[in-house]
Amino acid sequence: MSPTQARKIFVNLPVKDLAKTVEFFAQLGFEFDPKFTDDNATCMIVNDDAAVMLLVEDFFKGFVKKDLADTTTHTEVINALSAESRERVDELVDQAFAAGAQPASDPMDEGFMYSRSFQDLDGHLWEILYMDPSALEG
Repeated sequence: MSPTQARKIFVNLPVKDLAKTVEFFAQLGFEFDPKFTDDNATCMIVNDDAAVMLLVEDFFKGFVKKDLADTTTHTEVINALSAESRERVDELVDQAFAAGAQPASDPMDEGFMYSRSFQDLDGHLWEILYMDPSALEG
């Protein structure tokens, strides 16, 4: 694969209640690919090159040999998504809280970069961030 060829990423996360998880992320504006959706899993579309596979815990366990992380006491990953503005960061995180998310950490404001985070219904950590494109130029 050449360095200019785009790679796709599929993040796989275990969930306790697929219907509630779909409802939660739908409230944040995400859509789901019906071709990859059944009683055990769904494909949450992030963009053309990124998706999150949300798998019912027992189904997820069929793909791994290790125990699942207890997200009430352990962190397995931080899923970071970019937003097009600081306002969009606030909007998405506020929508997450309204849909039942819990705070994960304090907001971070570095001037050129701004982020806020939350824990979803299953305790997975999500960070929404905006980085000023002009800061990347200098």
